[in-house]
Amino acid sequence: MSKFVKIFICCLVIMFSFTFCAGSKVHQYKVQVVKEYPHDPASYTQGLFFYDGEMYETTGQYGESTLRKVDIATGKALKQFNFDRKYFLEGSVVLNGNLYILTWTNKVAFVYDAATLQYKATYSYPREGWGLTTDGKSLIASDGSSRIYFLDENFKQQKVLTVKMNGRSLNMLNELEYVDGKIWANVYMTDMIVIINPSSGIVEGAIDCTGMLPQSLRDDKTDVLNGIAYNPADGKIYLTGKYWKRLYEVKLADKK
Repeated sequence: MSKFVKIFICCLVIMFSFTFCAGSKVHQYKVQVVKEYPHDPASYTQGLFFYDGEMYETTGQYGESTLRKVDIATGKALKQFNFDRKYFLEGSVVLNGNLYILTWTNKVAFVYDAATLQYKATYSYPREGWGLTTDGKSLIASDGSSRIYFLDENFKQQKVLTVKMNGRSLNMLNELEYVDGKIWANVYMTDMIVIINPSSGIVEGAIDCTGMLPQSLRDDKTDVLNGIAYNPADGKIYLTGKYWKRLYEVKLADKK
């Protein structure tokens, strides 16, 4: 079975789960745009996070992968590091002064000094890298399955959660963000973000982001929703997508 067939089947299962959850205990939200900002349409967003009040972004694709410190107001990179074309970068986060970056299938992870952005180390990584976040104690990673991995700072596995919604495993978990004690996850190939209990793996909320990026701002290159950043300094949440032309500050409202 090809990778694309597997993705199609997973998407059908995910769509069924989201449809079914309308009458379940999963809290239903819709996203409301508070403010919009420019976003580099050449940015295939993989990781998005705040550190010391500044936004950082990692972008993917072979030959396009970068680490960026981003000016929100303009969408332009204040600092940018281009990676060798053999690397496909994925999720990223800062923990205890170190900036961690996963790669998709290269089976390595990079570590930089968060303050200076100087390279520190390369680690072997045993699985596909997708999303990455932290609860302030552990690195928390996804691999495109229903599993979420808790790791120490040397990537040693501490525990694994299987994420379930309505009793079913939820696959295709992608970009991650830790928000107010919960794990938020983009579900790849959908316009949904799920809110996960980090102790049980149970999905407690589903956020519908349909239509956030209007058709007028889409073109042939525009890809899927991906990129969640929470700024703990002011509690604001930002969303974007792969090759999107906008970054959105958002808030949640109950879906009726």
